[in-house]
Amino acid sequence: MDQQHLDVAITAARAAAVELMARREDRVVREKAPKDLVTDADLAAQQAIRSILFNHFPDYAFVGEEEGETEPPQAVRRGDKDAAPCWVVDPLDGTVNYVHRLQNFAVSIGLFAAGKMRLGVIFDPVYDEMFTAIDGGGAMVNGRSMRPSGCRQIDQALFSCSFPAGIQGDAPEVQRFVRVLEQCRSLRRLGSCALNMCYVADGRLDGYWATSVQPWDAAAGIVIAREAGATLSQYDGSPLDDWNPMFCLSASEELQNSMVGLLTLP
Repeated sequence: MDQQHLDVAITAARAAAVELMARREDRVVREKAPKDLVTDADLAAQQAIRSILFNHFPDYAFVGEEEGETEPPQAVRRGDKDAAPCWVVDPLDGTVNYVHRLQNFAVSIGLFAAGKMRLGVIFDPVYDEMFTAIDGGGAMVNGRSMRPSGCRQIDQALFSCSFPAGIQGDAPEVQRFVRVLEQCRSLRRLGSCALNMCYVADGRLDGYWATSVQPWDAAAGIVIAREAGATLSQYDGSPLDDWNPMFCLSASEELQNSMVGLLTLP
């Protein structure tokens, strides 16, 4: 991946943000599943992203949360070396926040190529923060390098987590929540996977876990967190699966080891 890919993704993210902000006070909302919302802003933002990306890279594959484009080609999923790169897009990460006029939402654009996520762009239009990373090139926010906090002790750590829509009280994720809550300094649910990952990358959170998000939620954040120097794996400590991201992200290896122990239920 190179600067051209990054520049195009940034342009697409900003175009999507224009659609989101234009509809923020007057949006059409519906449920696509119980407690799982979609708005006309999600759809307009994805269309804007898709148009710009395909105008510059017409032969690339595309995965997006909306409009039925949720599965990558099998060659992409397998990581075949000759498979076309694949954009992985969440036009509005944090839809419930957006609907309720809360501030934590973002546009997320990742690029998967040659077996891994290689590029990430996440734009927060409320705070005008552009988080970017290219594989091997470090991670930046508005031109400033990012680094995680380096926190090593769980009792000093601020964590965030994500729950699925319609979660029940006896779900394993509730058990994980309580186990971490008992051990850490404090725990948040901010409502945007993409921004949670950026906040760990930039030292604002010390860790984050999610076992129910989709590939487009985490795609860009995977690259940004990795390039910032955070520790990232599946929640049980196994290698990260880009297409099934049930993961934990921490500011240090020591903190990650503690979290894996708590998240791996007996």
